[in-house]
Amino acid sequence: MARKETAADAANAGRLKQIALTYKMTRKADKKIGLVLAAVGIGTLGVFLAIGFLIGHPIYLGIFGLLIALLATAIVFGRRAERAAFGQMEGQPGAAAAVLDNIGRGWTTTPAVAMNRSQDVVHRAVGKAGIVLVAEGNPNRVKSLLAAEKKKMNRIVADVPVHDLIVGTGEGQVELKKLRTTMLKLPRVLTGPQVTTTNDRLRALGDLMSNMPLPKGPMPKGMKLPKGGPRGR
Repeated sequence: MARKETAADAANAGRLKQIALTYKMTRKADKKIGLVLAAVGIGTLGVFLAIGFLIGHPIYLGIFGLLIALLATAIVFGRRAERAAFGQMEGQPGAAAAVLDNIGRGWTTTPAVAMNRSQDVVHRAVGKAGIVLVAEGNPNRVKSLLAAEKKKMNRIVADVPVHDLIVGTGEGQVELKKLRTTMLKLPRVLTGPQVTTTNDRLRALGDLMSNMPLPKGPMPKGMKLPKGGPRGR
């Protein structure tokens, strides 16, 4: 029994330490995080207390309001911490793939389905909104990558809507921290079985890494990529 309590205490201490570390990292990018969390917690609790006094049950509503306030604060903290983390990743290669991996249930993501010699890259996500191609890199260069990927997919999934997004801070682009929200706002037009069927079809295309004929063993020194860069079949 004592061992179980010790393990539980250690786990709780670890969680608290992790929360504190996350808060410190978030505060570096989001200076107002403390004020925002305090406002959410106090505001939520205040609303429930006010309702409690109006209906004559301040204690019950106060306890319930405290629980809701803690939940609301945790949700807001999680979202702002996520945005801060994505903000720090802005401009780094592969950052969009990290966001797609954490987009949530119902989405299947395949990183690096297309790439060029300049390391501009296109990732693919499939969900009830259809197919979403997410490009990272120079806006002018990735447009040709997106067009080529759409043409390739059109042969087998012509009946599925395709959306394309370019990650960046310029006009017509989507900021990394807003990528997940933008994708979740897309209209849902496919059913679950249709999503599964689409994934099965696209699996035949594979991704860039699985389609590249890489030799076994260590890469020879001085080896260069062929002109035109690696391409999917």
